[in-house]
Amino acid sequence: MNSKGTGRELAGDTFALVLAGGNGTRLGELTRWQCKPAIAFAGHFRNIDFTLSNCVNSDLRRIAVLTQYKAQTLITHITAGWSFLAKPLGEFVEVWPAQQRLHKEWYAGTADAVHQNLDLVLAQRSRYTLVLAGDHIYKMDYRKLIERHARSGADVTVACVPVSVQEASSFGVLGVDTEYRVRSFIEKPAPESLGSTQDTVLASMGVYVFKTDYLADRLRLDASSSCSDHDFGRDILPAAVREDHVVAHPFTDASGRPGYWRDVGTLDAYWQAHMELLVPEPPIDLYDPAWPIVTLPEPLPPARLLLHSARQGSVANSLLAGGVVIRGAAVTNSVLSSNVRIDEGSTLDEAVVLPGARIGSNCRLRRVIIDAGTQIPDGTVVGAGSGAGKEPTVTLLARDSFQTPEAAGVLRSVA
Repeated sequence: MNSKGTGRELAGDTFALVLAGGNGTRLGELTRWQCKPAIAFAGHFRNIDFTLSNCVNSDLRRIAVLTQYKAQTLITHITAGWSFLAKPLGEFVEVWPAQQRLHKEWYAGTADAVHQNLDLVLAQRSRYTLVLAGDHIYKMDYRKLIERHARSGADVTVACVPVSVQEASSFGVLGVDTEYRVRSFIEKPAPESLGSTQDTVLASMGVYVFKTDYLADRLRLDASSSCSDHDFGRDILPAAVREDHVVAHPFTDASGRPGYWRDVGTLDAYWQAHMELLVPEPPIDLYDPAWPIVTLPEPLPPARLLLHSARQGSVANSLLAGGVVIRGAAVTNSVLSSNVRIDEGSTLDEAVVLPGARIGSNCRLRRVIIDAGTQIPDGTVVGAGSGAGKEPTVTLLARDSFQTPEAAGVLRSVA
């Protein structure tokens, strides 16, 4: 195939690998029983739905999801919600669990995860391989990335966005020349080590497109090194920058501004990404019919708000998923996931409530994340009543938070 083909032609010659095996320990109890890509987002989606939707909307219809830790929720979601592609036409979203295909160890890093499945990747006979993270929130047309990669003749192309220098320690940071050839790649550097005179640096999005033959050679070389962490950010990309041709692809929106991309790997980031959905003009449009976010369709009744003459309820500036029932409670600036119930007299503000949670009566909850299936006892107060000018931190309320009288008593009085 001509490397200067159209975006759709190039997408047809590209195989997508979604890395979804991480533990997600920074999210605490949210990832106690499931991996980060499986966590609910924006009411009834899951994190991985954004990456998979980007693929199918970009005409990438051959996709494998690599799993490892706490994968059952994710496997169930993908097999039930992403089985609509036409397998007889060579289209699929498949789950590739860790199978110890090369040795008896689990995946040692992101590069090792791909290397252990390299025979399956090469069996796709694709000129290009797109490597993606399964736990970021964004909408991106991967065809533009693949087109730049094909035009440049690069061995690997890295999608990137600007972030503040203070955030550099959370990302892989790229140094580029005027032609966007990558001259340096440092994984999670200390901000003071960068010596930058600018306010921002280019951060890797964890989105890479490789020439497949090059990827195979680089992975085999990395696997033979006893000094490697077998990770894309720590090992594969820095070596490629030193020895081969690596190009950066700035991710921009239709107006040329930096595109919306969020790593929701911490509680604060996860909560903040939800709050960004509630501003008058959200930076990511969940209602765009030209770029739908696909997920598992659930047969749920409409959300219901019950108002009582003795005790009125209200909802303002909030997202309500199917099956939500609010009985005489006040909800503001919040995102309520599927099948949430809230009883009389309770108030919620700036809350993210995950599927199946139950909130008792006369609760006052502010700046909280409530885990799926958690039952909040009557009268619980968290985050409300803080002093003027002092915002409470985000509090995670999980099922274990109320299992002992002592824990419940502490949470009921947090203000």
